[in-house]
Amino acid sequence: MTSTNDIRRSFLEFFADQGHALVPSSPLVPHNDPTLMFVNAGMVPFKNVFTGLETRDYATATSSQKCVRAGGKHNDLDNVGYTARHHTFFEMLGNFSFGDYFKDEAIELAWKLITKEWGIDPDRLTATVYHDDDEAFDLWRKISGLPEERIIRIATADNFWSMGDTGPCGPSSEIFYDHGAHIPGGPPGSPDEDGDRFVEIWNLVFMQYDQQEGGRTDLPKPSIDTGMGLERVAAVLQGTHDNYEIDLFKALIEESAELTHTAPDGYTAASHRVIADHLRSASFLIADGVLPANEGRGYVLRRIMRRAMRHAHILGAKEPLMHRMVPSLVAEMGGAFPELVRAQPLVEETLNHEEQRFRRTLANGLKLLDEASADMKEGDVLEGATAFKLYDTFGFPYDLTEDALRSRGLEIDRAGFDAAMAEQKAAARAAWKGSGEAASETIWFDIAEEHGGTEFTGYAADVGEGQVIALVKDGETVDRVGAGDDVIIITNQTPFYAESGGQMGDTGTISDDAGLSASVADTAKPLGRLHAHNAHIDSGEITVDQIVSLAIDAERRTRLRANHSATHLMHAALRNRLGDHVTQKGSLVAEDRLRFDFSHPKAVDAADIAQIETDVNAQIRGNDDVITRLMTPDEAVEAGALALFGEKYGDEVRVLSMGLENGANYSVELCGGTHVEALGDIGLFVIISESAVSAGVRRIEALTGEAARLWYRDREAKLLEAASALKTGTDELPDRVAALIEDRKRLEKELAEAKKSLAMGGGGGSGPDTETIGGHSFRGQVAEGLDPKSLRGLIDEAKTSLGSGIAAVIAVNDGRASVAVGVTDDLVGERDSVALVRTAVETLGGKGGGGRPDMAQGGGPDGDKAEAALNSIREALSAND
Repeated sequence: MTSTNDIRRSFLEFFADQGHALVPSSPLVPHNDPTLMFVNAGMVPFKNVFTGLETRDYATATSSQKCVRAGGKHNDLDNVGYTARHHTFFEMLGNFSFGDYFKDEAIELAWKLITKEWGIDPDRLTATVYHDDDEAFDLWRKISGLPEERIIRIATADNFWSMGDTGPCGPSSEIFYDHGAHIPGGPPGSPDEDGDRFVEIWNLVFMQYDQQEGGRTDLPKPSIDTGMGLERVAAVLQGTHDNYEIDLFKALIEESAELTHTAPDGYTAASHRVIADHLRSASFLIADGVLPANEGRGYVLRRIMRRAMRHAHILGAKEPLMHRMVPSLVAEMGGAFPELVRAQPLVEETLNHEEQRFRRTLANGLKLLDEASADMKEGDVLEGATAFKLYDTFGFPYDLTEDALRSRGLEIDRAGFDAAMAEQKAAARAAWKGSGEAASETIWFDIAEEHGGTEFTGYAADVGEGQVIALVKDGETVDRVGAGDDVIIITNQTPFYAESGGQMGDTGTISDDAGLSASVADTAKPLGRLHAHNAHIDSGEITVDQIVSLAIDAERRTRLRANHSATHLMHAALRNRLGDHVTQKGSLVAEDRLRFDFSHPKAVDAADIAQIETDVNAQIRGNDDVITRLMTPDEAVEAGALALFGEKYGDEVRVLSMGLENGANYSVELCGGTHVEALGDIGLFVIISESAVSAGVRRIEALTGEAARLWYRDREAKLLEAASALKTGTDELPDRVAALIEDRKRLEKELAEAKKSLAMGGGGGSGPDTETIGGHSFRGQVAEGLDPKSLRGLIDEAKTSLGSGIAAVIAVNDGRASVAVGVTDDLVGERDSVALVRTAVETLGGKGGGGRPDMAQGGGPDGDKAEAALNSIREALSAND
């Protein structure tokens, strides 16, 4: 038997041998078409090549492209498990020509592969062509030798492909395989064409026209786009008409049957098929960066997962099932898709977590459904309000309830469900309007209600495309803005991170190929759901519904990521060093630095700072991968994760684990920000300051990467400059500085003594004269540059020298004056030092002054009035004569 892996490999090798570039599958999240939820066809990654917006270094290519059809316009979810060929995940084999070969070679290669290389019986093959494509009809007849009755002209859109209302388009030719008369169904174009007998296995699209509003013209370089469903052709080559009978699905179904102790066929077959199909979709979506959520792609993933999990419940599984099947899936498909191997731990953990969570609500939800439908019989309709309660209370998507009732032949009142949904939205709007928000902010609610939230694609990408869903200028929505305008741009998806959790919003550009260029200065997050790009239109114009290219400032994001991850490491290091009382009280993650506020009763000393730096840098050098998981907030905290200050948490949170110490994660925190992939990407970490913010709250500022290196470089330059000025080496600089400090202290002491000596008349100088005022001896002087600390000693020496009398000294330094007055003991009853000092202080522009009757001191800011202050003391003594 030819295995599915063999078929994929032989297809790709066949076209590679024909000179086609072997192109790996693109991720399931499309980066070149924001109108698509998931890549749903093999040509999607090549869309811009076909339209001429992009060129590549090859003219022909082949690929096996991962595809998902489970949301939006292309949605096969409801049929999966109940038909032979519907899947949510499938592989599309394809060969492509970008202006190289055209119809003749495309048909010739296809016929050669399926009849010569794979040996499919030509008598079982039928081709279709667009009804007026005589060229394709003649080529089929010439190349294949098929009789004319098996080259069927089809006049419908089934055989005319277009990329959209405008753009490249052209007729197509489909190849059908006849499984035999024992299978119901008729050939294409017949009334019974929807049966399973004739199955389309390959579609060849001949892109030869350019459709514009004014009409259709020929493309200058006609191209080829083909698509062959791997699962369908595998069924043909493995002798079955049922895709679920091929080796890949049989392996997964047998695993499901073994784990649930049920038969793989019979009445349980549909459940096993759903589980096998949905396991593939969920695993590949998770591997490509999609995680369960309440909106957008994450919501579709959750629907897929929960649908499979309900079927596991139907089969009687008592414990989570799907994560235990991942190794079997990896064994089947990991060789062709290495991303599945790399993501296996994340896939298993996400599936297990989601199933554990869902099982807790499933029982309650099904109980409510059973009670509501207990008396219903086949053909009855469940009230829409009941279906909405399941959705609103238990998280059951509408189609999950619909699927649960299908086996009993029951339906749901969809109009009633929609009415209940509308009522809830109206209540939510009323509650929100009354929440204290400014009335003008209702504009964000209107946008979110109509379009849903913005999907953030920036965890995995720095660039992407988005569809403009709203433009807000001067507080009002507008349809169009042009060059020179400042506007807030809202798109359905974006790689721009919106400011939250301390991390600053992204900056970058929004553009298109028609001349639009807008500079994004910041990205905000109104309602916590929309990403608002605050932009200035540099050139061109932008309109609602326009497709635009979004590119963040990648270098700035790299620095932000490094600073954010370093914040987590520092938080852990602080707790390890200072204690578990340390908790985050605020943070700033900027492009040039990080700031972290935390609870701690005193300054962090130098030894602790040094150890925290050492610990963080040790983790950086370890270069462990940063692991992201999804949990509920309660589960995350129970698992040891730290909740971050200022972050608003929903039903699901991202849990970031980074670093290792003694076999355990070094840091585990709840965080929705962007982070490095491996800790080595941070490069270097240095703390540049530690200070107080408020009582019990400290602040550390730090740098990482190139900023940290430049900081060290600047410090080194200053060190070398200082060493050069002191004419010493950097190693001897501390000792040299210490010696200089000691010398300065000695000189300052000697200078003070000299000034004091001069003030008293020593050292060859003349001291102050002794006057007689009010019948008592008085000695007063003004000394420039005298240390105020010397005043008391000078007064004591003057009193001793006088024997009986009053002494006053005023020292002037840097424009400010300090005054001291002393009265000998024999005069204390007659003269008061405090009163005399206050007289001088008032003249000096100061207030107060105090001490004892025999000694008092004070001062004032007006040093230039020192002589006047001294005279005020003389006058006070004269007045008391």
